[in-house]
Amino acid sequence: MAGMTGRASLLRGLLLAAVLGTGSAGWTQQAQRPGGENAVPRVERVDSIEARVQGCATCHGWQGQGTADPYFPRIAGKPAGYLFNQLRAFHDGARRYAPMNYLLAYMTDDYLREMADWFAAQRPAYQAPTPPTVAPELLQRGRTLVQAGDPGRQLPACMACHGRNLTGMEPGIPGLVGLRPNYINAQLTRWRSGERRASAPDCMHRIAIRLEDPDIVAVAAWLGSLPAPSSQEPERRNTGRMPMACGSQP
Repeated sequence: MAGMTGRASLLRGLLLAAVLGTGSAGWTQQAQRPGGENAVPRVERVDSIEARVQGCATCHGWQGQGTADPYFPRIAGKPAGYLFNQLRAFHDGARRYAPMNYLLAYMTDDYLREMADWFAAQRPAYQAPTPPTVAPELLQRGRTLVQAGDPGRQLPACMACHGRNLTGMEPGIPGLVGLRPNYINAQLTRWRSGERRASAPDCMHRIAIRLEDPDIVAVAAWLGSLPAPSSQEPERRNTGRMPMACGSQP
């Protein structure tokens, strides 16, 4: 609990510094992170979106590329509609994670849309995939579920909604490639328990309750082991129907 409180305070402080600054609109940030792939570059103007998203960089990376912590996901390149929906859910408390709820509680929809649009437009390089640590047969099980699903259990393929390259689908379905196994495992578990939810009919909950524990481990391991796709772009939804009705999707 003390660690969570400290992290929330740190994130709040970073966000307030990014939003409010310490001087005029021409203020130049002096404090710099150490060098490396997650270094935050110098920001020349405090009234810019680059300055305002610096609170997000602590956990998600400067361009939303993710960090070494497996529980903080890559958000770069995900459809803006998806990112806005998640920010709004954290804002309203429909999705619960104390630091995010705290950071977003008083932000306007216009501000949330601006942040969503900015991260959706970013295209940083993917981090190295996570080498699988599960048995080969379990990894193959994950691949089958992602690519073909399990019709006998009414489980659609992940690719049917998240795209053939798993980079997501416009306007509101996130990419899965580039996420860490621990994060995927945690989110599927939350969908299954109902801790994470979406507008009815909640398709992800309906899918997750049909997954057994080994299924979740298998899917997470296989997705986390994927190399970077040739294109980061989310797919455009065609005129075909989704495998099941999803209240979160128009």
